[in-house]
Amino acid sequence: MVLGKVKSLTIIFDCLNDSNVPVYSSGDTVSGRVSLEVTGEIRVKSLKIHARGHAKVRWTESRNAGSNTAYTQNYTEEVEYFNHKDILVGHERDDDNSEEGLHTIHSGRHEYAFSFELPQTPLATSFEGRHGSVRYWVKAELHRPWFLPVKLKKEFTVFEHIDINTPSLLSPQAGTKEKTLCCWFCTSGPISLSAKIERKGYTPGESIQIFAEIENCSSRVVVPKAAIYQTQVFYAKGKMKEVRQLVASLRGDSLSSGKTETWNGKQLKIPPVSPSILDCSIIRVEYSLMVYVDIPGAMDLFLNLPLVIGTIPLHPFGSRTSSVSSQCSMNMNWLGLTLPERPEAPPSYAEVVTEEQRQSSLAPMGACDDFERALPGPLFAYIQEFRYLPPPLYSEIDPNPDQPTVDRPSCPSR
Repeated sequence: MVLGKVKSLTIIFDCLNDSNVPVYSSGDTVSGRVSLEVTGEIRVKSLKIHARGHAKVRWTESRNAGSNTAYTQNYTEEVEYFNHKDILVGHERDDDNSEEGLHTIHSGRHEYAFSFELPQTPLATSFEGRHGSVRYWVKAELHRPWFLPVKLKKEFTVFEHIDINTPSLLSPQAGTKEKTLCCWFCTSGPISLSAKIERKGYTPGESIQIFAEIENCSSRVVVPKAAIYQTQVFYAKGKMKEVRQLVASLRGDSLSSGKTETWNGKQLKIPPVSPSILDCSIIRVEYSLMVYVDIPGAMDLFLNLPLVIGTIPLHPFGSRTSSVSSQCSMNMNWLGLTLPERPEAPPSYAEVVTEEQRQSSLAPMGACDDFERALPGPLFAYIQEFRYLPPPLYSEIDPNPDQPTVDRPSCPSR
């Protein structure tokens, strides 16, 4: 036998997605083939696979033990999610170089199928960080007597899905802060910052709409800014290592003394980033939106709004729920950021819905489209009954005028 008779050893996953990238979740079945191509007849002891998933953390710190003595302290930790082994050809033997019980593989290309199930328990999403990683892989090993094993490892991706349509991730996030600058014995007016976003959960590629109001009553020129940060936290031997990275940012206009700036849905797009990791005991990946005021010569005034980056995007019903909850939680100041001073009258009912459309709304259920046929009976009847009813009459005169409001005090004059 000649070593060169083994031409190639490859691993091919059975991908179920359109991108042909092996991506799985907890409980999924991972399947594929090990392809072996040989240029002549060979005898092998075994062809086996080893699949494993684990999270691993590692970093070092320098320590001083005296005036002239220093040493390095290693911090390592590991969590194993699964460990699967299977023999595709041959069998396991203790005497590696025995000629008995060998399996003959003829010249050509041969494929051997493998399959195993991922655990039903939650798995950490695949991740590569500064001081740790979460990795999943399959390794193929070809063993022959009198030869070194031929090995090949191929990784696959695991996503632990986070559905941002859950109520906790659809809730608005908001905050308010104020800062007063002092210079020796003089005190200038305050700098105030209020910021709000519609929800906590987002997916990569979405844009966060930021509603903010910045008021500068100080004597300095300040700049409002916003940024998305990723925080990686690693745990080992009772210690913690934290790494913070800038993901995306935007800058507002410079704000001189006595001026106010309003962000009425200023957009900050989320680039392709890994999802949040919240259930791993040794690695956490968290995100936050920082809305802040850059103050020259002083500490910045900032607000941190927590974010969760998920894998299941917002569906239309979730979007409407979020919008309604967001609007209900706004006070009059926030409503003033999004509504014009004088609303434009809506079009008349006759301009929008014809009599033929109204009559057709009373048609039997069989004339409706597939989506409507799939609706349950009571809900469908409700939609059919009120689908083309005219809106209430519009009037330029408010029948319930608001009580007089007191104007907000302006910045003190200088």
